[in-house]
Amino acid sequence: MSSGLFVELLLPAARVGPKGGRREKHPRRRIVDAIFYVVRTGCAWRQLPKDFPPWPTVYWYFTWWHDDGTVEQVHDTLRGRVREADGRRAEPSAGLIDSQSVRTADTVPARTRGFDAGKKVKGRKRFIVTDTLGLLLAVHVVAANIQDRDGAKRSLLWTRLDHPGVQRIWADQGFAGRLVEWSRTILGRELEIVRKAPDQRGFQVQPKRWAVERTFSWLTAHRRLARDYETSPARSETMIRWAMIGIMVRRLARGRPATRPGPRVSLRDVS
Repeated sequence: MSSGLFVELLLPAARVGPKGGRREKHPRRRIVDAIFYVVRTGCAWRQLPKDFPPWPTVYWYFTWWHDDGTVEQVHDTLRGRVREADGRRAEPSAGLIDSQSVRTADTVPARTRGFDAGKKVKGRKRFIVTDTLGLLLAVHVVAANIQDRDGAKRSLLWTRLDHPGVQRIWADQGFAGRLVEWSRTILGRELEIVRKAPDQRGFQVQPKRWAVERTFSWLTAHRRLARDYETSPARSETMIRWAMIGIMVRRLARGRPATRPGPRVSLRDVS
């Protein structure tokens, strides 16, 4: 089953007028495939190949499904199915939080971007909360000059409201300090800081936190997300959800997580 058809089955019924209206001209599977194409390749809407429906139509559906919450509903449904296929309950009990600063395009308004002095990046910052499988629970996009302990509050709050079963969330040292107490007193949830070993030199995989780092690598494999092109942070969040939808439908279609091929063996090595 193709990704577009997989998502098409979860979309709401077509809107019709009081007298019934006419049928939609373009199959929704082609609309979904076109959105996936933009997210994966990073092309502009106007540069969609002619094989897809006209770009104004695709963009209209993209904004419509963003505004009425369809994207979030489809995303959350697929996340539950992936978790159940992995032998987990549909709702998680633990999560992970992290942030990522990315550069922005010239089309991004100046009021929605800033400068991250720590990462030396001028653009926006993405805060995501995932489950222990790396599947997205909450996402919030802000200007890059927002500190982690301040920008994380909204995504933690959304996680508390949408996933009340999540009792513990792991984070890195950038979230330490007053955010831990705020999470405990206001949200009633435990924010546990995973600290580096005192003798650590260079990069090492951190226990529990590696899953959220892997999610960021999944996202930035989509060229539309390697840089932020969206005029509003809310549209950036929707692009991230579309990327995760594509990841989850491919995983459901395969029936298992993706595996990397091993090193190629040439005939010269065999002989």
